[in-house]
Amino acid sequence: MPGPASTPPLSGETAALVTQVVDELTRRLARDVPHPPAELVNTVGDARRHALARLRVLRDVEQAVRRLEDQAAHAAAASGAGYPEIGQAMSMSRQGARRRWPGLITNSTSTPPSPEPRSL
Repeated sequence: MPGPASTPPLSGETAALVTQVVDELTRRLARDVPHPPAELVNTVGDARRHALARLRVLRDVEQAVRRLEDQAAHAAAASGAGYPEIGQAMSMSRQGARRRWPGLITNSTSTPPSPEPRSL
């Protein structure tokens, strides 16, 4: 594992590494789907079943990644990051980050104005 002084991989390198790892994970998990009896398996049907199993696994991976993104966005906001920084980290605009995580950033330094007392 790289030490704290090492530089993180470039974005393209990260994407390639993650693609490789997720591809291997989905192949392994799709293999765990129960197989029909050997006499009922045909090549086309087996290929279709395997492809659909991989799609289901990839859907689950995507949902897990979204949850992890939500956790990281909350952690970033809790440590003082704003929508512009969070959007940049996610390759989206500030407005995109605000739409994805509405209410994530609250401005605790400003307080809403107090209503003026009414005279009766």
